[in-house]
Amino acid sequence: MEYVYAAMLIHKAGKEINEENMKKVLEAAGVQVDTAKVKALIASLDGVNIDEVVKNAQTAQVVAAAPSSGAEAGEKKEEKKKEEDKPSVEEAAAGLGALFG
Repeated sequence: MEYVYAAMLIHKAGKEINEENMKKVLEAAGVQVDTAKVKALIASLDGVNIDEVVKNAQTAQVVAAAPSSGAEAGEKKEEKKKEEDKPSVEEAAAGLGALFG
């Protein structure tokens, strides 16, 4: 997870997420850098709009925390089954975490 955190920190600082910046942040945090993991993360983030993924993840948390009545819950279950057929942005982002334990 420290690799993902480093990428998020670099992004928040407005810097380019590249191998050099990742190594600097990880080393500053006292992490022994695994170059293969750095390269894999950078490759997996290529073309990903991090701001949009974070925004969607926050929206999903708010929706999941909202209480619902029994009738609404049944309707949501049916909608959820339909949506499960295709991977969401949140699922794709969660897959990144699985890469790094």
